[in-house]
Amino acid sequence: MYVYDTITDALIDLDSRGYNLDFNLTADALACKSVNLFLKPEEFEIDEVYRFEGMTDPADSSVVYAISSNVGSLKGVLVDGYGVYAENISSELLNKLKIHHQ
Repeated sequence: MYVYDTITDALIDLDSRGYNLDFNLTADALACKSVNLFLKPEEFEIDEVYRFEGMTDPADSSVVYAISSNVGSLKGVLVDGYGVYAENISSELLNKLKIHHQ
């Protein structure tokens, strides 16, 4: 497992290791607009997770997920705040992220 000082450092290194797509959360999938793709929880794996604490404000805390999928042999990242569980997402997606977030 790698150790990064900043989110930027993590994203640069993950990109150099092939995690070059940008994923976003939808209600029941991860979306990648650049390739018009939606991945359901069973279609992707979380390879690595990195947590970053806000220096002055706990609300600035974030999580970086390194994600891979056999659907098109894709790799990318999802950056989200610790408040991911407050989002309106499906229980399947929530459980997949929660397992790796703890």
